[in-house]
Amino acid sequence: MNTILIKDAALVNEGRIFHADVFIKNGFIEKIAPSIDVRADIEINALGLHLLPGMIDDQVHFREPGLTHKADIFSESMAAVAGGITSFMEMPNTVPNTLTQELLSDKYAIASEVSLANYSFFMGASNNNLDEVLKTDPKNVCGIKVFMGSSTGNMLVDNEKVLEDLFKEAPMLIATHCEDEQTIRSNMALYKEKYGDQITIEMHPLIRSTEACYRSSSMAVGLAKKYNTRLHILHISTAKEISLFDNQLPLKEKRITAEACIHHLWFDDRDYAAKGNWIKWNPAVKTEADKNAILKAVLDGHIDVIATDHAPHTIEEKEQPYLLAPSGGPLVQHALSVLLEMYHQQKISLEQIVEKTAHHVADCFNIDKRGYIREGYWADLVLVNLHDPVKVIKPNILYKCGWSPFEGQTFESEITHTIVSGNLAYQKGKFMTNKTGQRLQFNR
Repeated sequence: MNTILIKDAALVNEGRIFHADVFIKNGFIEKIAPSIDVRADIEINALGLHLLPGMIDDQVHFREPGLTHKADIFSESMAAVAGGITSFMEMPNTVPNTLTQELLSDKYAIASEVSLANYSFFMGASNNNLDEVLKTDPKNVCGIKVFMGSSTGNMLVDNEKVLEDLFKEAPMLIATHCEDEQTIRSNMALYKEKYGDQITIEMHPLIRSTEACYRSSSMAVGLAKKYNTRLHILHISTAKEISLFDNQLPLKEKRITAEACIHHLWFDDRDYAAKGNWIKWNPAVKTEADKNAILKAVLDGHIDVIATDHAPHTIEEKEQPYLLAPSGGPLVQHALSVLLEMYHQQKISLEQIVEKTAHHVADCFNIDKRGYIREGYWADLVLVNLHDPVKVIKPNILYKCGWSPFEGQTFESEITHTIVSGNLAYQKGKFMTNKTGQRLQFNR
């Protein structure tokens, strides 16, 4: 199956919505026109559907290797494809941590065999692996990940000299998790002194506080400005941090960019009472005012991209008391559905969704020939029916962990087809697993 013809779709691309046919051949978009009359191996009648560039998720944790009881690259890439995500960038805090070029290559080898979506993997930094980090090839690795806050294993980078050297010498984009560890430890000590083991989830955003986020983010921005580092700060969770970012420069001229995540755009601290540990994330979901400010920053250009920070844990782990329950939750299957729901709520336009989940991610990471519906580009495409409601229930949750923070939610839109590198990977509940996604390449 080397050719696909999509007929009568409403394309959402580069700030416009217009009707056209799209012809795909050997993985690439060959032609976009009002009407295309050719024979194809697969023809899709897209009348009444919207065609979007596939989401490029720049932050996921797919847990392989080492934590595959929670998730693995096959299971989570399948959930991602069903959710309209055609490419992902995966984090290095697996077991073992991805701190050597050999371990990084091992993850690429696994993905080449099983991933239904296109893929890239971050190289991890620690306090003692700078030599390995500097070997990373900017043309075929998405970036270097620095945890400037708590993380799994040996990945908290809190040595000031190491941070200086990383920001000074990094040959490519550095992505950071920014929460000040000392602030969090001090807050936790105060809450334990007051409440002992009876600390509850409502205290999570007070322990992992606004100040912890701002101190760390401002430090990262300061280092990036000092060394002209290409810095990308992940999962902004506070209104205070937004002032660190520029919305005047075009994205392609920015050296410092920022990401917002689905959960910080949808939930706020009022939801802890009902959702409990199911919405326990680091950084924490904070106030309604923070949530509203983050959305405003997405729309006005202070925040450049939207991602998921998909980080599944088992039901048993999440059902533990607050102090024992891990942070993180599964999101890739429902991220686009959430954004389309926000479109129905008139909070964001379809054009802005596409800009923040595809165009800007491709530009931010300099991804080669992806993120747009353009002739000559890879065919990474998603068809959605904006008026076919779907309720999230246990039987239709695809995550290996078997749960979703959106369980019980009805979304107004359905993702009907997902095309990955020219392969029809998903169609109305069915997967085509005969082809895997491609390794992302970068124009750097």
